[in-house]
Amino acid sequence: MKQLCFVLFCATFAMSGFCQEFTNFTEADGLIDNSVNCVAVDGNDHLWFGTQNGLSSFDGTSWTGYTTSSGIIDNAISAIAVMNNGDIWVGTDFGASKYDGSVWTSYTEADGIGDNRINHIAEGPDGRIWFGDYDGVSVLDGAVWSSYNMNDGLPFGGINYTAFDSNSDIWLGAGLGGLIKFDGTTFEAYSENEGLINKKVRSVLVDNQDNKWVGTAEGVSVFNSANEWVEHHTKMLILPPPDTLNPVEDIVMDSDGNIWAGIYVDYLVTEGGISVYNADYWYDFDVSDGLVGPVVRRLAVDSQDNIWVATSTGVSKLSNTPVSVSMLASNPIKIYPNPGTGLYSVRSDHPINELQLNIRNISGQLVQSKTFHLQKEFTFEIHGAPGIYFVEISQDKTPVSIIKLINK
Repeated sequence: MKQLCFVLFCATFAMSGFCQEFTNFTEADGLIDNSVNCVAVDGNDHLWFGTQNGLSSFDGTSWTGYTTSSGIIDNAISAIAVMNNGDIWVGTDFGASKYDGSVWTSYTEADGIGDNRINHIAEGPDGRIWFGDYDGVSVLDGAVWSSYNMNDGLPFGGINYTAFDSNSDIWLGAGLGGLIKFDGTTFEAYSENEGLINKKVRSVLVDNQDNKWVGTAEGVSVFNSANEWVEHHTKMLILPPPDTLNPVEDIVMDSDGNIWAGIYVDYLVTEGGISVYNADYWYDFDVSDGLVGPVVRRLAVDSQDNIWVATSTGVSKLSNTPVSVSMLASNPIKIYPNPGTGLYSVRSDHPINELQLNIRNISGQLVQSKTFHLQKEFTFEIHGAPGIYFVEISQDKTPVSIIKLINK
């Protein structure tokens, strides 16, 4: 289930200096409910998790729970966002609630929300708060609500996501109607004719260069700062046939500019994971790497570039990724085929003075060790039972990476 190149795995025998590390949290650790729908990080790096049974906050040590008895309008939380002033907003199927640190205040259609069923909440650069809902989008400007729906030019299917570019345009991910640009007056739709791979949009990321990364039911479409289609990414997470295209649930960016995608499909089998793109390659992680579950729903990045993954079976934190991704990008060594049937090739873009391969089984036991000299490509054979192996690579006696290998 891994890409054919450069997949790091944090195993019990991890090489010193760099290592992907998963830390999982469930009800046993203090999470209010394992079915987590959304996640947000506040300015103190405290985590907020919206679940099917209330809200959990985690300060790195202790957990706090909030439910309807605390003042939230409903326990099944579908959206969450942290405002610049520290307020926490949550969305449910019965309206939205705001927490100012001491008091919960709730809002419904009676207050001005276009539809009580909230999909997404985001704060714009000007401080206005945007609520994507089942009917369209609602905006809170101080104490004044505005709402937009099909009568105003939005497509049927509601709004799943809201993002903002540096030109003060608002980008809306429509559930059935594609990507929508709103300049404050006019809604402009981007669909298949404009290059979008699929009109079922689930997430939108505007990066530091105003590129739009649009997560859809069939992968990611990228539009540049001029709003022109650039490329598609459809196979970030390798899935078993016939599930090849990647339904994207969320997209975030870390401080190094790496793009992270949460992917989940349940067409014939339940498969899912997260993938990271460093402008050259996608690297993927799933349950076999330590992710708490395959049903990925939302992602968040904290100030240390830890990736937080909300799933239906708990929360995962993936640590130490930026260094590892950079190392891989600067050390283009490939092992293929992967999966394979015993005989493998190793290739480098440049001649290597000395390359050391230590091959370990799933238990971390060293089963083979190979050293190669002054070659750009060579082969090796795994003498062992079918299963998962980990190839530790050292180049000129310097640790480079660990590649997960599936031997059939």
